Amino acid sequence: MTSDTPGREHHGDLGRRGFLRGAAVGVGAVGAVAGGATALTAATASASAPAAPKAAAAPFHGAHQAGITQPVQSASVTVSFDVTAADRRELTELLHTLTERARFLTTGGTPPTVGITDSPSDSGTLGPQVPADGLTATVGVGASLFDGRYGLADRKPLRLTTMPEFPDDDLQPAWCHGDLSLQLSAPHTDTVLHALRDIARHTRGGLQVRWRMDGFSSPSRPSGTPRNHLGFKDGTANPDVADPAVANRLLWAGGGGEPAWTAGGSYQVVRLIRMLVEFWDRVSITEQERMFGRNRDTGAPLDGVHEFDTPKFAQDPMGDVIPLDSHIRMANPRTAATDDSRILRRAYNYDRGMDSNGNLDMGLVFVCYQQDVERQFAAVQKRLAGEPLVDYVAPFGGGYFFALPGVKDRSDWYGSALLA
Repeated sequence: MTSDTPGREHHGDLGRRGFLRGAAVGVGAVGAVAGGATALTAATASASAPAAPKAAAAPFHGAHQAGITQPVQSASVTVSFDVTAADRRELTELLHTLTERARFLTTGGTPPTVGITDSPSDSGTLGPQVPADGLTATVGVGASLFDGRYGLADRKPLRLTTMPEFPDDDLQPAWCHGDLSLQLSAPHTDTVLHALRDIARHTRGGLQVRWRMDGFSSPSRPSGTPRNHLGFKDGTANPDVADPAVANRLLWAGGGGEPAWTAGGSYQVVRLIRMLVEFWDRVSITEQERMFGRNRDTGAPLDGVHEFDTPKFAQDPMGDVIPLDSHIRMANPRTAATDDSRILRRAYNYDRGMDSNGNLDMGLVFVCYQQDVERQFAAVQKRLAGEPLVDYVAPFGGGYFFALPGVKDRSDWYGSALLA
């Protein structure tokens, strides 16, 4: 899950040539089946585990990337890359290759075979056939991609900046920012890791991992929205982006001074937030619920019964039921003035074992999408400054990215309008 990888200055021509060879191979690379596999399979058939349930393929082609609005899945990995392509031509080749791999991996199929003396181009960790397994791939670009290396400075999305350090943050440079973001999500961890390994292989020399965080989402317990490590449901108040009017107002970029190529994309915010769970577990349930403003078991606001009940802030002006400094009240005051600052959350939990002091190292891979980072995420973050929860959470990494418009059809590719 790591990431203290050196910067782009350590990558030379050898890596770049490797990327160009990989781009030429494209989708067609496949390993041969070892001759003794049949006998080994027969010998161990009685001990084989049940087959993993199959998930339907997520749509790859469309006006928007599928991973933005689809429900949170069980497994995920969020990766930030430095782009090491030498020039605009190599950047174009890189994005073509990334598109080809993502299209194949999210659609599934049998990799074409290669010669028996060639090295296998598929890891084989999912077997001889790659299942689609509901995999989604979401690709974004960071502000640093528009720094002049590729002649894109005048095409930067209007509201794309480097993520600042907010008052309650403790950002670590090795875990921040990047030229390109990739989030892979699926029902099964092996599907996600297979896809990451495949993409890393085919883009070697064009992309270098800057930081990476694996994530997971728990099943709904007992129902409704999944929970985070603090035991509370995460994402209850998401806007209904299935409504086109809501999505066009809160989620999708385009117009308003944005470059024409951004239409169909969305601003992505990634925040890596450590949760100090060992301290949190010593807090009374009453205090925990008052910090959030919700009942831990049901997810309902403290003045409601069900998870999706709307809190009645206007009927509680002094905060007697839902405290004025509770998380839900500060994040979303439910006023006409703050209605346009709502965000679409797609958060995952993470667990990195123990830190150097022997404390549990776990937290949240917070990801959200919006039409305008300053109007939405940053406005919410500023309202939350100094909230009681800051004693139990420590944001240490992440970045701002622009999630590219969708790949429309088989002739299209990530960033085609950007690089046109």
